[in-house]
Amino acid sequence: MILSSNLAAKVVCAMHNDFFMYSSSSLLGREQAIAAPLQAMVAQALSPDPVETAASFGRWWVDSHSTQLILSCGSAAFLGVAAGLHRSFASCFSWVIPDDILPLMAALEQLGVPGQTVDCEFRLLDQSNQLRWLRLCSLPPAGNAAYECGVLLDITAVKHAALRERFSFESTQFLIGSHSMDEAVTRVIQLVCDTLGWAWGAYWAVGEEQMNVHTLACTHYWHRPEYALAAFTRESCSLQLQPGEGLVGGVWSSGVASWVEQMGNDPGCVRRNSVRESGLLSGYAFPVTFASADGQRHSPGVLEFFSTMSRQREAQLPALSAAIGALIAQTAQRLTQQEAFRRRSRIDDLTGLINRHYFCQLLDTACFEGTKSSEVFGVLFIDLDRFKPINDAFGHEVGNVVLREFAQRLLALLPEGCQAGRLGGDEFAILSAAGMSVLQLSVVAEQVLQAARMPFMFAGSELALSASVGVTVFPEHGWTGAELMRNADAAMYRSKNNGRNAKSFFAAGPAAIDQMPPVTQPALVLHQLNNEEELHRALVKDEFFLEYQPIFDSPGEKIVAVEALIRWRHPDGDIVAPDFFVPIAEQSRLIVPLGRWVLTQACTDLSALHRAGFDGLQMHVNMAGSEFLGTDLQIEYICV
Repeated sequence: MILSSNLAAKVVCAMHNDFFMYSSSSLLGREQAIAAPLQAMVAQALSPDPVETAASFGRWWVDSHSTQLILSCGSAAFLGVAAGLHRSFASCFSWVIPDDILPLMAALEQLGVPGQTVDCEFRLLDQSNQLRWLRLCSLPPAGNAAYECGVLLDITAVKHAALRERFSFESTQFLIGSHSMDEAVTRVIQLVCDTLGWAWGAYWAVGEEQMNVHTLACTHYWHRPEYALAAFTRESCSLQLQPGEGLVGGVWSSGVASWVEQMGNDPGCVRRNSVRESGLLSGYAFPVTFASADGQRHSPGVLEFFSTMSRQREAQLPALSAAIGALIAQTAQRLTQQEAFRRRSRIDDLTGLINRHYFCQLLDTACFEGTKSSEVFGVLFIDLDRFKPINDAFGHEVGNVVLREFAQRLLALLPEGCQAGRLGGDEFAILSAAGMSVLQLSVVAEQVLQAARMPFMFAGSELALSASVGVTVFPEHGWTGAELMRNADAAMYRSKNNGRNAKSFFAAGPAAIDQMPPVTQPALVLHQLNNEEELHRALVKDEFFLEYQPIFDSPGEKIVAVEALIRWRHPDGDIVAPDFFVPIAEQSRLIVPLGRWVLTQACTDLSALHRAGFDGLQMHVNMAGSEFLGTDLQIEYICV
């Protein structure tokens, strides 16, 4: 059957007219108008079929020479019409939503075309105003070739599952790719608008409680560029809504999602003027809720979406609102964990100052910027005098109290733009702001000495300490961070050799020999690494651990790999940097077993990361040249 070219338009108009439905009795009473095969087919359609009910499908037949269509009881129930003979397609598909009528008619035009099959999906609103998805499929002709036949399937559950799967997939991308809460929420709003066809969406966050009252503010929004919604956006962003006020306030205070139709005429709409100007008609708002680890439920805000069409009947958003709220909660949790990881990678846990690794990063950056701008800056290397006897006599608890208190004193005296860090043990450092003069650096060093001389109190007792400070100036005492740190360390030992409780600027040339630390100095781990037995013991007693430096893709939006960096935690708690012990390991050939340990541990950690959801993450491992000369290098690759 090939329908006329203007059939689709005629059908659309006929959708709104009364349709003709003939029951079995009336058909049998018109034997001259209806052929016997057709009567038998109608009788079959009107008989309930337990197979249709059990398998959740319906049958249909179409006369190849007309537009008459016969619906079984199952098909008629899906379409919300009577079973039996229908004189036109219009009487069968009166509940189909307008957007899907023309595509459905275009598909039905293929009936009767040799070699063509019909397979069409469409949406309808049943008598209870519920949106449902149906699939109409033709079957190969069997028996009577005068009739095309097929089945009708309800695929609503399949569509909802596919939609949830898409949201799950998209949300996974957001969880990996978003680097801030602002970015994550905005992308979720855009996902809902793009997927479900909404024009404007926003997130209203609950602010700090003031005068025992919370307020909600529009903190994130997104809208389709083809709509003129600037006025509505401006008004939304200017509002501070209280609980119970408007659509958003009512949803947040009640915890129940809410629809609004004909917003411009709704007396409870607080944005009526801009709604009318923007042409928005309907909206849906729902609370964002999640349960924390302690089982408590939290409601940090409300999501709302608006459309320029009457969307309530055909919206799928209510079925996904819980998943969307969970998505935002998961994103917030991930970003919180990510921020905690970033902080741990930069901050010393004991003192709250930046750690050695991050301090050296800042120093290298300052050297790079100083090379371009020719601005000078300084580095102060600080070591507490007589700290080890106090730590040994009173225990690590007292030592930790001293270190934390001294760190707070450093933060209190820092000039603006300066950074203080803990390098390890009782060693600290200060990176000055660009442009500080030698005189200003000398004043800061004197303030550090003064801060160290102030008594430290513990359990009612005064603990007396002092500090030795070494100072270097960029670029006079070095062009790189490593040079400045090494020379500042040497200047610090000059202060120690001169009686402690003093500051010294690095002196280049022959005078620098007096600044070098004595080779027999036993106090600090960082100056004991000339002994191979230390490394042997550390390897046997598993004192090494790995830190991981993230590697981003070229846009800087996604972590694609991590680099394994070896660290040594000495039994006394000091973190020994690799630039001290790796050269000794290379000279003593301990680098080979040390490299084997690094590679094995990195593989183990990478497997754990993959199981944790970081699929596709790569691991970068540094290897010394001597490791490539070994005969067992192939074993290492098998391990990977």
